[in-house]
Amino acid sequence: MKDGTTVWLPYHRSRIPGLPDEFTYAYWDGSGPLPGDPAEVRFLAGPPAPGADRVLRPVLPRMRNLEVLQLFSSGYDPMLPLLDAMPPGTRLSTGHGVHREATAEPAVTLLPALSRGLDVFGARQAEGAWQPEFRTSLVGKRVLVVGHGAVGAADAARLGAFRCETVFVARTARITPAGRVHGAAELRGLLPTADAVVLCAPLTEQTRGMFGAQAPALMKDGALLVNVARGELVDTGALVREARAGRLRAGLDVTDPEPLPPGHPLWHLPGVLVTPHVAAFTDAFPAMTEDFPRRQLHRYARGEELHNVVLTTTAAGDAVRAA
Repeated sequence: MKDGTTVWLPYHRSRIPGLPDEFTYAYWDGSGPLPGDPAEVRFLAGPPAPGADRVLRPVLPRMRNLEVLQLFSSGYDPMLPLLDAMPPGTRLSTGHGVHREATAEPAVTLLPALSRGLDVFGARQAEGAWQPEFRTSLVGKRVLVVGHGAVGAADAARLGAFRCETVFVARTARITPAGRVHGAAELRGLLPTADAVVLCAPLTEQTRGMFGAQAPALMKDGALLVNVARGELVDTGALVREARAGRLRAGLDVTDPEPLPPGHPLWHLPGVLVTPHVAAFTDAFPAMTEDFPRRQLHRYARGEELHNVVLTTTAAGDAVRAA
């Protein structure tokens, strides 16, 4: 029996078996006409693609009865300017953890690609040049993983296969079953000790610019920097200076600015590999992003606390953040 609750999903219902029967479902992936009256929607799962905020901006003000906005990204910072478009009491939930395995793959793939010079050898292959040279290995290297969430844990599991020493850095220092986690205040002191740094922290007011103008200069000569989090964590100008000087090598799935404009130095700097924010987008993406809303909707139907709620909007147009 239907209870009158309307849910919009970016997948046809037939692709997500086992959804609660009491809801009315409509398909909308952000690319076509609206499937009905937005004012009737109480649970909206946004488009599972970059730029969801741009798609949702014109429709959110019409969703006067919205209770839950479910994102498929781990971050939610692009949605903050749209808070006043949502009715008071709307819960914003992220896809934190949904893409951890897929995102960890390129994070850990970029490290050996950089250390073994695959970008250099690829360019030489295009020239038909057979030019062997000595390169470094990850074996025994110290890697700082900045961010102790789902992606960071998946990174550490993979780095173990390379026999790396993994050091975690997160917002607050603590002891976990996996070992010690250093606080963000310790990052500056740890950078000179690291052979590589992997950034997988969320973008928040506290983490924006955390890898600031002085951070790249603190790293060892020849150190590696990989960013699969958000470009705004890193001072791009400082990174360009250190890479241009040949001191650092970098693998970037995210940049600031993004998209990276034509002619930007990062496109052409030796020792820099750039991928266009595609870490989570693989053939595993549909299965991961179909299972999660099913689980969320069952919790919603039972009146249970939802996973990954990061804030709830208020009448003042701002939000109360989850603890």
